[in-house]
Amino acid sequence: MLLSITLFLLAAAVIYFACEFFVNGVEWMGHRFQLGATATGTVLAAFGTALPESAVTFMAVVFGNTPEQKDIGVGAAMGGPLVLATLAYAVVGFALLRGKTAAGTPRTASGVINADQRRLARDQAWFMGIFIVKVAVGLIAFVWKPWLAILFLGVYALYVKRELAHDDECIDAEALEPLKLRPRDPDPSLFWACMQAVLALVVIGLASHVFVRQIEVLGVAMGMSPHLAALLLAPVATELPEIMNALIWVRQGKERLALANISGAMMIQATIPSALGIAMTPWLLDAPLIAAGLLTLASIMVLWLRFRNATMTIPALSSVAGLYAVFAAYLGWHYYT
Repeated sequence: MLLSITLFLLAAAVIYFACEFFVNGVEWMGHRFQLGATATGTVLAAFGTALPESAVTFMAVVFGNTPEQKDIGVGAAMGGPLVLATLAYAVVGFALLRGKTAAGTPRTASGVINADQRRLARDQAWFMGIFIVKVAVGLIAFVWKPWLAILFLGVYALYVKRELAHDDECIDAEALEPLKLRPRDPDPSLFWACMQAVLALVVIGLASHVFVRQIEVLGVAMGMSPHLAALLLAPVATELPEIMNALIWVRQGKERLALANISGAMMIQATIPSALGIAMTPWLLDAPLIAAGLLTLASIMVLWLRFRNATMTIPALSSVAGLYAVFAAYLGWHYYT
């Protein structure tokens, strides 16, 4: 038990510091590719940090030898979006309450969020559309269901094309911190930026694997069933890189990047892991997974309405964490009554 707690804390610390290197490298990559802050967050950063949880689904559905092992992959594909739509956005809200603006001035509880809210609303609308299809497909069985995996991959490709086509102003090199691998180089090359980001991702992936294993062990030690621990705790662990990135960018006064990273990661979670699950498993959702889907949609509806009207406030962003608490209460009732 003591060893698991030690490994749990150590892995979390390693993930945080590796994310410091990752976000720094990704910002320089965005500058080199002449991308704006939103596209850098939704495409580059999101794709990188989504690799660990996508790998969980891939390993479970492709190499799983039993239905229970494949169910872990389906659970990850449904649990990840719920965590992003509730806890990840809420973490940004809570961090903004305690943070400062990019100019260094303290925020107020009702302060304006510095982000392209209408563009974020479009991301939520894309996610809602594909996620509704994803849940609906999990309610019925039909022979040609695996072929729908191509549709999900195509939607993500179309999303990336749209993000790059409607990109905003390029990231200014003067606003960036020096590249950590080349701190004395005022204009590091794309090679060094990519090298730093890739090395950080490898560390994040390894540390995330350790973190997931320890959180499952600790969950069982606290009396949770393995299935409950996998549904409730494992998705939180696999989405930790996105949450860490958001905390780092908010601390730097760059909430545009923080929110774009979560928004882009949600699109990946709605498409790529889903495509793997639909292609490799029967993709039939049980009651807890349906509940996860419905609560995810409820959170996205709230976010979409607020972002669409450009009225998102810090308290409203923080409040979506309550929906994850509802999910936790439902799982406790479902498994222990």
